Amino acid sequence: MMEGIKKLTVNLLTVGLLLLCAVFSVQAQRTSSLKINEILVINETNFQDDYGTQRPWIEIYNSSAGTVNMAGCYLTINATDARLYQADNKLTLRDIYGSNDPRIYPVPKGDVLTKVRPNQHLLFWADGQPTRGTFHLSFMLDTEQPNFIALFDSDGRTFIDSVTVPAGQVADISYGLVHDGWNAKRLEDEIRLNQSYTGGNKLWIPFTQVTPSSNNFILDKSDKVDNFKKNDASGAGMTVTAMGVVFVALLALFLSFKYVGKTAVRMSKKRAMQTSGMTEEQASVSTGMSGELFAAIALAIYEATELHDEENTILTIQHTARNYSPWSSKIQTLRELPIRK
Repeated sequence: MMEGIKKLTVNLLTVGLLLLCAVFSVQAQRTSSLKINEILVINETNFQDDYGTQRPWIEIYNSSAGTVNMAGCYLTINATDARLYQADNKLTLRDIYGSNDPRIYPVPKGDVLTKVRPNQHLLFWADGQPTRGTFHLSFMLDTEQPNFIALFDSDGRTFIDSVTVPAGQVADISYGLVHDGWNAKRLEDEIRLNQSYTGGNKLWIPFTQVTPSSNNFILDKSDKVDNFKKNDASGAGMTVTAMGVVFVALLALFLSFKYVGKTAVRMSKKRAMQTSGMTEEQASVSTGMSGELFAAIALAIYEATELHDEENTILTIQHTARNYSPWSSKIQTLRELPIRK
């Protein structure tokens, strides 16, 4: 008995540890969907922070279909050594800065606003004033040198994303991805597969129309709609296609119901032959009755069992024999009312 309890306890602990590891692995995968999306180095007349001042900012984009919490992640910068990061060389924060560099900013925990919804953005102000709130970084961007910006997971070692902003940035012109959350492979696929793509072959481009906390590429038209207007201006193709889809759907329903009906009749015939000992001809007669006959039988049963069409409009009074009547109560034998004193 004790041995069985010990085995059960060990199994439960193993399952719990596996579930815990699965939760942490899913969280890590979801954190990896965060992308550095757009940066404004020189902010003179652009977007203002919650204190009413123009400061440089860094925009983070969530490219996944689930909400990702940035709490505990590290945003960091190295203005003097703008080295490109390669995802396979296991570079860590210590490798870039050493152990006590104040420019490494951990995103505070406990703020519900650090949760980035699917395909949404989060804006951080690079003003060197972290005491102003969660989204005010402890470092600033260099206006003259290249800025290497990196994002690491909460363990301080797992690399998520990075970008090097070139030197010589122009005031109020941001530097961002050509489309939100894209990488080099996504851009290559778009150029190869989409002949109408006009975004160029550069992944990072300057934006004269700065879009903080908004999509980098604002879609104001649809290529599919324009192509449809060009090839089917009268709408005849759309009409034929719609009618064809409806006809095919109705035909599929007809065939499916016909097949199901035949199968049900065949099974009923087989069941009648097994239970009643009928021959195949007798079973065919008993199971081959038409729907009109069944409808007539059902209507006859309904008329025979239902007394009224609408029961809630009928008032039925029946005589009920009772041994007790309130008129024979003892209170009726009083000849005089009681005297109240």
